[in-house]
Amino acid sequence: MANVRIAGTGMTAFGEHAGRTGRDLFAEAGIDALEDAQLDPDDIEELYYGNFMGELAEHQGHQAPLFAEAVGIDAPATRFEAACASGGTAVRAAVQAVRNGEADAVLVGGTERMTDMGTAGATDGLSIAADDLYEIKAGMTFPGAYALMASAYLDAYDADADDLAHIAVKNHDNAVVNEKAHFQSAITVEDAVEAPRVASPLGLYDACPISDGAAAVVLTSESFAADHDLDAPVSVTGTGQGTDNLALQDRESLYRTPAAETAAETAYAEADITAADVDCAEVHDCFTIAEVLATESLGFFEPGEGLAAAKAGETTRDGSIPVNLSGGLKAKGHPVGATGVAQIAELTKLLSGTHARSDALDDPSVGIAHNAGGTVATATVHVLERTTEVDA
Repeated sequence: MANVRIAGTGMTAFGEHAGRTGRDLFAEAGIDALEDAQLDPDDIEELYYGNFMGELAEHQGHQAPLFAEAVGIDAPATRFEAACASGGTAVRAAVQAVRNGEADAVLVGGTERMTDMGTAGATDGLSIAADDLYEIKAGMTFPGAYALMASAYLDAYDADADDLAHIAVKNHDNAVVNEKAHFQSAITVEDAVEAPRVASPLGLYDACPISDGAAAVVLTSESFAADHDLDAPVSVTGTGQGTDNLALQDRESLYRTPAAETAAETAYAEADITAADVDCAEVHDCFTIAEVLATESLGFFEPGEGLAAAKAGETTRDGSIPVNLSGGLKAKGHPVGATGVAQIAELTKLLSGTHARSDALDDPSVGIAHNAGGTVATATVHVLERTTEVDA
């Protein structure tokens, strides 16, 4: 199966962008990605764009052509919506389009404007990714939903809720040197354990922030990269997507995420790798328990072992499988439509040796991006590999 090259990346800082519009944020990320690829807007044949709740946050639907215009692209533009996996599904579609010969150069990106909605407004807006009839009308929010998942996990494996603090501490520590991160400050285990509860057993530091931001990457065919002499040493070699029942009450288990397991199996098979081949991962840690479930679904740890592994340091910079070297959603931030694309941008830099945390990796060749929507009713997994030597 043909590889798809990553020719350029762009990303705004994640955080609060008062007074800036979504189109303004996406223009920054998209133009930066084109400049990084040394391509012009006219070189782009398709725009694939992820966004979850533009209608609620900015009273703006039909964003794809508007945001193509913001970047200067005159090409077919399509928006993808899959809750917090909107960016990941856009990346997957773009990869498939390049593989299938439908386009040789695609700009894929995502944006979300959330902070102007306030905490209550953003929480309410995010809740529409749940089942309106059986969850939202009953008062379910995502902190509550993930608290249910965390409680089920802790009960099933007789685990200690305080151990989740180690994940928050790790991700904040990773984000300290990430100039794009929402939070660039370290915390302690004590800080996390003693923080106010958001939805028991989850506390303030178990939850990601409400963020604004945009991210974009340029994907090309290998022939296009060669013909244009592009410096594109990282490729997408595998992509997968899975689906689960939307409502938690309809799941077989609250502490397994089969959508992510399916996505990982498909992506690994396409790339002809196993979990043991992975050097680093960016996973969807909207809450600390989500990182645990992700690392187990990706096959890094057996079910029930992910939390203990995190406490033991297996997912730190010095561990056997560094996870969320960017800071993850927990500290880098989570502008939901941009997140899945930002993971690709971060991994591209990690594999090419240009990331602020590249020194944590010894000649890495394989990275994994895991993006989830809702309570993982949708999941995408992408395998990135360094397929040529990086220019000195």
